[in-house]
Amino acid sequence: MLDFFISPAYAQDAAAGSGMAQIVMLVGFVLIFYFLLWRPQAKRAKQHKQLIGNLSKGDEIVIGGGMLGRITKVSDDSEFIRMEVADGTEVNVQKNAVAAVLPKGTIKSI
Repeated sequence: MLDFFISPAYAQDAAAGSGMAQIVMLVGFVLIFYFLLWRPQAKRAKQHKQLIGNLSKGDEIVIGGGMLGRITKVSDDSEFIRMEVADGTEVNVQKNAVAAVLPKGTIKSI
C-alpha cells in the first residue's frame, strides 16, 4: 500500500536539481532584461546625446512638444538654445527637448 509514495531519498534528489534550474532561470531573465530593455535604451540615449552635441546655428529642429523652428543661437556652456519659431519670434529651449533635426528647407515647405 505504501509502494506508490515517493521515497524520502528520491524526493531529496529532486530538490537539489531544482536549485540549479532556478539559477538557470534567473540568468535567463537577466539576459532577456539586458537584450530587450537596457541595451536598446542605452543605444537611444547615446544617439540623442550625439544629436544634441551636433546642433548648430541654422539647423531646423522639432522639439518634444511638436514645435518646429530654426536654431539662431547655440552656446556650448549653456544647456539652452535659442529657436526662431516665426519671423521675429524667438524662444529659449532646453537642448534635451530637441527630438529631431529636420532636413534643410522643411519649414518653408510646410
